Amino acid sequence: MTVSELTRKIKSLLEDRFQFVWLSGEISNFRIPASGHFYFTLKDAHAQISAVMFRGQNRNLKFMPEDGMQISGLGRISVYEPRGSYQIIFEHLEPGGIGALQIAFEQLKQRLENEGLFATQHKQILPFLPHYIGLVTSPSGAVVHDVIRVVNRRYPNVHIQIAGSKVQGEGAEDEICAAIELLNQQKNIEVIIVARGGGSLEDLQAFNSENVARAIYASRIPIISAVGHETDYTIADFVADMRTPTPSAAAELVVPVKEDLKYTVSDLTRQLSGSFNRFIDHKRTYLNYAAKKLKDPKKRIQDLRIRMDDLTNRLTINMKRQLQINQERMSWHTQKLAIYSPGNQCKQLKDKLDIVSHNIFKYYTNYVDNKKSFHREVTSALDLLNPTAILSRGYSITRTIPDKKVVRNAKEVYHGQDLEILLGKGSLTVKNK
Repeated sequence: MTVSELTRKIKSLLEDRFQFVWLSGEISNFRIPASGHFYFTLKDAHAQISAVMFRGQNRNLKFMPEDGMQISGLGRISVYEPRGSYQIIFEHLEPGGIGALQIAFEQLKQRLENEGLFATQHKQILPFLPHYIGLVTSPSGAVVHDVIRVVNRRYPNVHIQIAGSKVQGEGAEDEICAAIELLNQQKNIEVIIVARGGGSLEDLQAFNSENVARAIYASRIPIISAVGHETDYTIADFVADMRTPTPSAAAELVVPVKEDLKYTVSDLTRQLSGSFNRFIDHKRTYLNYAAKKLKDPKKRIQDLRIRMDDLTNRLTINMKRQLQINQERMSWHTQKLAIYSPGNQCKQLKDKLDIVSHNIFKYYTNYVDNKKSFHREVTSALDLLNPTAILSRGYSITRTIPDKKVVRNAKEVYHGQDLEILLGKGSLTVKNK
């Protein structure tokens, strides 16, 4: 046989022998390619098998498989001839040990919480006394009668507008979203109650859907979730602005008791009236006290006249004293100004200039006389030392030529040397022989 023939026979044997099997194990190597099919390995402590679940089947799952999850599933054995490997093609999967709906609930809850849909800062404040209440529930159920009865008992004048919808089964999710959107389109609705009675996790599935959760989150009107009984929690409870365990509790919460309000208003009115009366009494007492302290206007005028006279007298005295001080100060400044007046300054400077001029002239005359005497003395001394005057008395000066050295000793002159003889008038050039 060829490889293809052998593989084809093995394929026929396996697929005929194991048309459908229930298989349980642990998921590993889980992956989702662009095709949308699920590929993974299913294993136990001793063996493993490749598994696939096509997109047409996995879109109906209520949970998302992941690595490490224990599952049970219905599938058929198939051989992939190009690689000669066998695998199981699953048609149905369910979690091992816990229901698919519970897994889907936990996964959706975690994802929405990570997105911030449960965050406290997104919660709206409920109105204290709404006049128009929207109610999303089944119009034929007992919830409608319970809410109307409780609201009418607590505050009969409140208007309740019912937006009917399915609360379980096929189409319930879309009808709940449509009812919330319809009430949001009306301007008079102040608060919305989304309610239904208790039930199993399957019965509450519509309130655990992502579309309903996002419709509640997108509502501009505050929403109270009243789904199930005290122990039941849904995704709608976490997203809503307020959660109550039962629809009746929601009706108790949404409106106060009218008689309690009347009593509170009456009590506050009494307190306000008492406070106002005490305030009036206090002001009246203060007015009487102030009236007693109020003086007669005539006496007040007389006191003011006396005070004005006193102030006028004190002002006159202060003005006279200040005037005298200013006059004395002006006189002192006048005398000081006279001393330093330009005329006096000019006269004093002129006298000083005359004295200085006289002293300069006298000093200069003495200086010139002294210089003339000194000149005569110096001239006389110079005349005595003047060589020309000595020569004029018959003396002469002999100098060598050409160095002009004065001859003081005959031994300093050699034979035939030219000599210059300076006389009183003129000079002679001779040769030594």
